[in-house]
Amino acid sequence: MTNRYSLKLAHINDTHSHFDPSRVQFLLTHEQQSYEVYSHSGGYARIGYRVQQARHQAANAGQDFLFLHGGDSFQGTLYFNQFQGLANADLLNRLAPDAMVLGNHEIDAGNQPVKQFLDTINFPLLAGNMDLSQEDPHKQAKLANHPRLFDYDVVSRTAKVLLKPLGDKQLAIIGITLDQMKEIARPDEDTYFADAIATTANTVAKLNAEGIDHILVLSHLGWDKDKVLAREVPGISLIVGGHSHTLQGEFSAIGHSALPYGYRVEDTPILHAGKYAETLGLCDIEFDDKGRVTSLVGHNYFMLDEHLIIEGEQEVTATIYSALKQQLMAHPGVLWNEDQWDEELSEINQVIAQHYRPAIDALEHQVLGFVPKNLIHTRLPSKALPHGSEIAPWVCKSIYHETRRLNLQVDFALHNAGGVRQSLNKGTVTMADVLGRLLPFALPLVKYHIQGRYLYQTLESAINSATNNSITGTGAGSFPYTYGLKYCYDGRQPLGRRILQLEILTEIAGETQWHSVMPDRLYCGVSSAYTASGKEGYQDLLKAEKQVSIEALTLPQAFIRFMQREEGLNGVMPPHVVYTSHLDGL
Repeated sequence: MTNRYSLKLAHINDTHSHFDPSRVQFLLTHEQQSYEVYSHSGGYARIGYRVQQARHQAANAGQDFLFLHGGDSFQGTLYFNQFQGLANADLLNRLAPDAMVLGNHEIDAGNQPVKQFLDTINFPLLAGNMDLSQEDPHKQAKLANHPRLFDYDVVSRTAKVLLKPLGDKQLAIIGITLDQMKEIARPDEDTYFADAIATTANTVAKLNAEGIDHILVLSHLGWDKDKVLAREVPGISLIVGGHSHTLQGEFSAIGHSALPYGYRVEDTPILHAGKYAETLGLCDIEFDDKGRVTSLVGHNYFMLDEHLIIEGEQEVTATIYSALKQQLMAHPGVLWNEDQWDEELSEINQVIAQHYRPAIDALEHQVLGFVPKNLIHTRLPSKALPHGSEIAPWVCKSIYHETRRLNLQVDFALHNAGGVRQSLNKGTVTMADVLGRLLPFALPLVKYHIQGRYLYQTLESAINSATNNSITGTGAGSFPYTYGLKYCYDGRQPLGRRILQLEILTEIAGETQWHSVMPDRLYCGVSSAYTASGKEGYQDLLKAEKQVSIEALTLPQAFIRFMQREEGLNGVMPPHVVYTSHLDGL
């Protein structure tokens, strides 16, 4: 018998369809001068090569090997917009992970894309607290009993477990995802998520009773929740996580985080590997016979181009360039392109270049219109931008006008700040800018009739959530932007009385006028399906008398049509679109 339990582990998370290398920035210093250094890191081909290398090293050393994905493969780039997860499944199959945990973005559009993904992948998808016991057995996108899905066992209240060899023992892998999935994603109505911590605790206890002590939790809970999990559930050997885009490793010397790799909570190491396939986690782990990690040696690694772009206040000479490159090369968390990569990476690169990139290139060249100035997107108003985002109101305006062009009467448009992803720079705007960067989520639009009193409640609740003026703040992404509504908010007032004024834009005899919103009157609004579903502070929209999906129009489609019709975003959006005061609260 052996008492040596050695594992080489490779891990990624939150790759979000970044198949190509991503542009990354480092901050370096040379002779007391600071420089911004840019390169491209990661991508699926480079990850594939490094994982293949690690597999060979483990085999030669007599180690067991695992390659794990911490969830959120979907969304993020034009590749997902164009291929809706099929490219993700194809390229992940080529990387050959041993398992992936279900992320919230996998289920943004309901269960159907998950079913399609499961039907295509050749590795297990873990979702140990995904309760499918009430799933409609006749539905088309049925997930229950899928052979590659490790979901929740409602009888034992435990996760279905993936077992892998570890020396003469077994390593149990539990996949646990967010139990707030109904609030932040769009699972089908018959799909539920059991409490993440309780499910993990029950599963660990069950495994221990069966004599299995080596337990790895593959988590999509985020860094903070993983620490809670480690504190509250004894007996977890190791947590490999995702969701929060946390980069571990000593990177302070090159301008990134200094969070220890393998950070321990209650003697349980936690591993995260950043985001966007920029970095790969690699480590060697030793366990004792009771499942405790006795040694963990490794790092997250950037995988960089040989060529750098360097910006600084003074001229970058060849000497400075060489010195800065040497700093990067010497860092323990940086790997460099190697001569043999071209051959090793040719298969994945060729698949991307031949099957997927041509469609993306076409979108990059399809111009929609022109922006005469930089439009900055910030989620919350600030002193610099007292009315907040300069692009979110245009998105609302496009929703409003394009809905009305379908002969659907609406009085206002309402959208959350998190549904807009970035600023727009002055110049041409392409289809790729909108679909891949500005509005990457193809959410349907929803029209609804709602009483004025619930509009007051919705706006206050959304702002409370965004500014943490409530116990259950969900983050700045819930902040509301509008077209056709203007309001004044004072966070110093008692709950329920923070909207001091709310007005709606009406047309009378061809003229537009502002009128106070009446509590008992019905108004017609349009929002994305995500916002209209009551998530992140918008729960009062569920009190609408009627919600109807606008099948012919999605959020990005509305903006694209508006841009094409207007040939750009010209003019200045009036400041009454969003007006707030005293967001600091009490």
